[in-house]
Amino acid sequence: MRIPNPALRAIRVSAALTALAAVAALATGCGTSQADAGGGDDKQVTIRIPDPGNAGVLAVGKKDGSLDKALAKVHAKAEWTGSAGPFAPAAQAMNADQLDIATGSITSGITSLAQTPGFSFFTATAPDGAGEGILAKKGSGIDSVEDLVGKKVAVNQGGTGEYLLLKALADHHIPASKVERVYLRPDQTAAVFNSGKVDAWAVWSTYSVAELGTGKAEFIATGKEIGSDNYSLTAVRTAFADKHPEVVRALYAYLHAASAKEKADPAAYLNVNTDAGPQALSGAAKRTQIRITRQGGTVEPITDADIERFEAVARFYADQKVTRKTVDVAAHLLDVEKLS
Repeated sequence: MRIPNPALRAIRVSAALTALAAVAALATGCGTSQADAGGGDDKQVTIRIPDPGNAGVLAVGKKDGSLDKALAKVHAKAEWTGSAGPFAPAAQAMNADQLDIATGSITSGITSLAQTPGFSFFTATAPDGAGEGILAKKGSGIDSVEDLVGKKVAVNQGGTGEYLLLKALADHHIPASKVERVYLRPDQTAAVFNSGKVDAWAVWSTYSVAELGTGKAEFIATGKEIGSDNYSLTAVRTAFADKHPEVVRALYAYLHAASAKEKADPAAYLNVNTDAGPQALSGAAKRTQIRITRQGGTVEPITDADIERFEAVARFYADQKVTRKTVDVAAHLLDVEKLS
């Protein structure tokens, strides 16, 4: 981690503890899950999914019961555990048989696959060209990628942020060594960014919307301008998919249909449980999220063309020394339409 002072080193320690806590929070017990315990075809299967919070298709599916209704057709139900967050701790939870489903980017997925993965990806959503990018404060003098030379940029290590920064620098023929990467968890970065301890922040819509909504920050380069191939993927614990492919297919069908509805009517998928408090969006931030969602993709099966782009990201990560070698992404992908 490239953090030059004790205050930021403390952030590193906090990040490690938070990641461990996230994995623990996802756990609902030890040992073999109910889903893998065997039994007859009439036994209800439980699929463990991180609690979706206050927005998105799963938040609506949890609140109105529509997801359980869809899963009931294949004798399954959702169990909400922990909370949605960074993919790395969720991947660890799947590897430890504490979680069955998680969502993350192909970039964070690659770094997790570089370990010993117990999960596979089965859906793909096109890169969020409007909601991800590199943020800088208005009036900071940072108006372009070239202006990042000699500056500090906050990124999440091995994930979307580091990818966006490295991709932008490579596309502008700027050596990565010319920009200092400050590795922070995204949920800890807003305070550091707003205090001026970093000059820019490579980030995605989960966190960029709030900053854009203040009117004090702007993208100096969006994901579209960077040429991002940062797909969003849904992962499933491989042992669960092997035992219950019909449940995975049913979940995919629900996510596919619901994501199309969300794109058509984004407002209906915001502030699902509450319109007040830190989880809620209002004003300019809400309008920004609606605009971004309307430009976004829908949940789809993984195609051969997608795989080529995933593999290109894996090669890029290896070239940039983010991973020690090129990760074999294709070995950990499922064709959800052929599961049987």
